[in-house]
Amino acid sequence: MGAIELVEKTQLAERPAMKSGDTVRVHVKVREGDKERIQVFEGVVIGQHRGGTRASFTVRKVSFGQGVERIFPLHSPTIQKVEVMRSAKVRLALQRAQVVQLRAADLGRAHERRVQIARRVLKLRMVLETRPWDWKSETTSDFQFWVLTSQF
Repeated sequence: MGAIELVEKTQLAERPAMKSGDTVRVHVKVREGDKERIQVFEGVVIGQHRGGTRASFTVRKVSFGQGVERIFPLHSPTIQKVEVMRSAKVRLALQRAQVVQLRAADLGRAHERRVQIARRVLKLRMVLETRPWDWKSETTSDFQFWVLTSQF
């Protein structure tokens, strides 16, 4: 055992066994000014990189409809604890594909929503263009004017 391995061995922290597909809750120490608090990040483990003290793992969660991925150093002193909430059985060959599938599902839902809104706006634009009205009248709303004048 070399000198580097001896030094690194003292810095290793005990963490629970986890694998891709597991739902974990990571308690991270966050420093704000001179105060320190614990912030919890809960999500699905989508990747791990082994390597002694340099080992890390990636956790993905969806927050307010937006996918968030965060990479944590496994043996970092800023991680207070890692809890495995739920363990999932994921085939090794499919681990990377499922990560891509998770991201694609988020993108697909967002794209569907944009298409849905665009269709509604086009339909409204067609209806508004077929109905004659006086542009100076009080019945013309700002939204109707925006729909007719905006370029998509």
